Amino acid sequence: METGSPDDAATAGTAGTAGTAGTAGTAEAPGRATPAGPPTTPRDEPVWTGLPPGLLHLRRLLLVVWLGLLTVAAGVLPALFLAPFWAALALLPLALTAWGWLMLERNWRSWRYAERADDLLISRGVLWREETVVPYGRMQLVEVTSGPVERHFGLASVQLHTAAAATDATIPGLDPAEAERLRDRLTELGEARSAGL
Repeated sequence: METGSPDDAATAGTAGTAGTAGTAGTAEAPGRATPAGPPTTPRDEPVWTGLPPGLLHLRRLLLVVWLGLLTVAAGVLPALFLAPFWAALALLPLALTAWGWLMLERNWRSWRYAERADDLLISRGVLWREETVVPYGRMQLVEVTSGPVERHFGLASVQLHTAAAATDATIPGLDPAEAERLRDRLTELGEARSAGL
């Protein structure tokens, strides 16, 4: 059983005599071979960033408001004008609210983005996963938008426009500071890549 740190093993290998040099050489050979295998480049292993929870809170609030109004309309109005039995119609919007509450969280968790050396990755979708690759050199416009409801929740969206409309993308529900940082960084990288073409 071996104990000690890799530094101890390296010291032992260099302190060996000519007779143990062959053993030290075979001990070092696997050490040289392993860096080519497991470590990967940042392009192969992107560092994903998820969206802040404010977007989930916003979407759930809108769900409750709209389906709450529908529940009242479906339950109260038929019960008043037809018969009390028709108030059971309110169960359908209530079931939709519960289902939508769970689905909104799954959708929110599916959104993520990763900044790589040459492009930006945006991944989203629960049943149908969609991954968009936006090369920095093809970006023509990066803008930050924030509507009244988004501003109330402290959120902003980053919209990326490229030469090809198919690669346009949006990252919703970011903190305004992160949205501005991302806009500035993407604009700077886009200008650098365009100048290099």
